Amino acid sequence: MADDSSGERTEQATDKRRTEFRNKGQVAQSKEIQTAAMMATTLLLWFFYAPLFWNKLAVSLAGTWKICASFEVTPNSIVNLFALVLQQGGLLLAPPFLLVIVVGFFSSVLQIGWLFTGKPLQPDFSKMNPIAGVARFVSKKSLVEIVKSMAKILLIGAVAYKVVFDEFDQALLLIDMDVVDTVRFLGRVATNVLIKSCGILILLGLFDFLFVRWEMEQKMKMTKQEQKEEFKEAEGDPYIKGRIRALQQEMSRRRMMAEVPKANVIVTNPTHLSIALLYDRQTMDAPQVVAKGADHLAMRIREIATENRIPLVENIPIARVLYKVEIGQPIPEEMFKAVAEILAYVYGLPGRK
Repeated sequence: MADDSSGERTEQATDKRRTEFRNKGQVAQSKEIQTAAMMATTLLLWFFYAPLFWNKLAVSLAGTWKICASFEVTPNSIVNLFALVLQQGGLLLAPPFLLVIVVGFFSSVLQIGWLFTGKPLQPDFSKMNPIAGVARFVSKKSLVEIVKSMAKILLIGAVAYKVVFDEFDQALLLIDMDVVDTVRFLGRVATNVLIKSCGILILLGLFDFLFVRWEMEQKMKMTKQEQKEEFKEAEGDPYIKGRIRALQQEMSRRRMMAEVPKANVIVTNPTHLSIALLYDRQTMDAPQVVAKGADHLAMRIREIATENRIPLVENIPIARVLYKVEIGQPIPEEMFKAVAEILAYVYGLPGRK
């Protein structure tokens, strides 16, 4: 059998371990998904918002130029003009910026659910160790991030190059075009580049999401020893629980044995069972089982009964039925007649009432 003390993480993470990771802010979240979602929705918005944007921009510029025609240069007027330009520019850019914030938030929520924790913001002085910092810089995770970034740059660069190269012949004619046609051409090429780049980002985001989920599952895996320790913390030490259970059983057994001298009769199966019955006509509606036992415990009940001169009555079928009755409970109704006959026999013995 292989030695489990090697510390290999081969076991799937438990719910408790997943919760601990989540509370620390260590969750499977892909930044590429967020980037792709924000870019895709911004492009989608732009298709509908662009006409309104250019119209408002033209009106804003016309108004600004009109103001400048009769502009008196003073410190206050410059501040006011600058504030006006910022206000109008902010209003124009507010929709895409708000969309980016909302999409970024919900793309995170859809990946990891609602999570509010300040653990990642807490200072960790162990990270100030320069040796550990260098180790993190050249770690496997940092290398993976570098590879992902390089792949993204190369793919998007290749797509942009292909789009521009296909439009190269048309670009040579720009010298004969007016400004409006030139701007339209550049806008069409830029839009084409952005759309195809967005498609690349979406594909990279999907692959990155799957990779991040797999990486987090590997990180959360546990050794068999860790699972055992967690089980002990959650359920208690099995040895201690066993000891407590044994003590409880011993105390219950002692209380039961203390009731044997009070019994009226001990019904026995001569080789295995002993059942002590108690009946008080004044307080009980039916006889009760006050003690029972099998094998060595049955022998101990008989010894106590003999010491206290409690009659022993051998009746195999009745003993088997009575042994199924819980201690402190009355006998079943179908046993009334049989037990009454036993008690009548006991009461008929010399010195018994």
